[in-house]
Amino acid sequence: MAKVNLNNPIVSVLDVGSTKVCCLIAKKDELGELNIIGVGHRNSFGIRNGQVIDLLALEDCVRESVSAAEKMANHRIFSVFVNASSGNPRSSRLEAEMVLSKNPVSSIDVRNVLDNIGGRIKKSDFELIHWIPTGYSIDGSNGIVDPRGMHGERLGVNVHLITASLAQSRNFSKVIEKCHLDIKDKVFSGYASALACLVDDEKELGATLIDMGGGTTTISVFHEGFVDFVDTIPLGGMHVTNDIAKGLSTPLQKAERLKTVYGSVNVSSSDDRELLRVPLIGEEDDIEPSEIPRSMLIRIIEPRLVETLEYVRNSLEISGSNKKSGRRVVITGGASQLDGIKDLAELILDKQVRLSRPRNIKGLPESVSGPAFSTSVGLLQYAVKEKFLKPRIPEMNINSTENNFGRISEWLKKHF
Repeated sequence: MAKVNLNNPIVSVLDVGSTKVCCLIAKKDELGELNIIGVGHRNSFGIRNGQVIDLLALEDCVRESVSAAEKMANHRIFSVFVNASSGNPRSSRLEAEMVLSKNPVSSIDVRNVLDNIGGRIKKSDFELIHWIPTGYSIDGSNGIVDPRGMHGERLGVNVHLITASLAQSRNFSKVIEKCHLDIKDKVFSGYASALACLVDDEKELGATLIDMGGGTTTISVFHEGFVDFVDTIPLGGMHVTNDIAKGLSTPLQKAERLKTVYGSVNVSSSDDRELLRVPLIGEEDDIEPSEIPRSMLIRIIEPRLVETLEYVRNSLEISGSNKKSGRRVVITGGASQLDGIKDLAELILDKQVRLSRPRNIKGLPESVSGPAFSTSVGLLQYAVKEKFLKPRIPEMNINSTENNFGRISEWLKKHF
């Protein structure tokens, strides 16, 4: 379990998304509780659908956000916890089993069975983001959280791996490093959002967290207290904005405002009579804008959100996570604020749905307390309270299997 380090009470996180970059700086009190002392955020450029497309533009966004947070906190930061959304993060699972001696299970036995997993990971062009043992077994009896001290003949372990494309992850890391920041740890964006939004019972009984961001929608399935499956869908709120801009021939900025102020997925009888003023691309400001019924805007928005939720449903079904996730779905993220999204999600996913924003942290300004900042707040909670199940080594990736898993053993020795 991550221990509160009172010698270094400052925690800083960086959430880099397709629509915004947000830096939060928090200070821990004597109980390890957080108090936000610095906030910096701005619109992001240079990243699209979770992929870095312009290193210099994204670097400028990161620098400005960090600088604003440092100025507010009156504190210089040198390392950050960052979200991992680039590189198309994916889930995989591995199992291992070993024969035990007649003695009770020891920490060495636990290390050995985990090293067996490490030896089976094939070399590939992926970075390992999370390494999460989701349960142990003794003689085939599953569901054991900590096997140490128990007796048996065979010890087994299930491990959930979250990996991402190495090339894209390197591009992302390069941006952070050029801003003179060390990456303390990477956290899958959907996992961070789940930590900010899910309650303990939802994690234990089974729930799916859907974070509908600007460029991507992330899925995190929790079962028996652990994240059991993750996926990333390259669709988000920006795609809705683009649909509106193209469908109505209006500038992107105006399309975003139309979506935010008048957007919905539910058409009512009055929407045909409510007229919206829509300025056209390239027209002079003094030219009278065209008018459309609100129902036309809604009919542009609805198909894209239906498509996104159908992708979510298909991902859960193909992965086999639909049953594990139970009947509970929690939706967060900036795109979740569209009117009617809850009812639409219940219809398509056939589950109970609630909308969520991050649970409050002391000192969190109202401007960054909405659903769009779930990942940012979740990064802080991960930094202070979550288990650090991945060895804390620089640029760990599956390409360097032999060296990495030798260092995993050293890491486990310190934590078991």
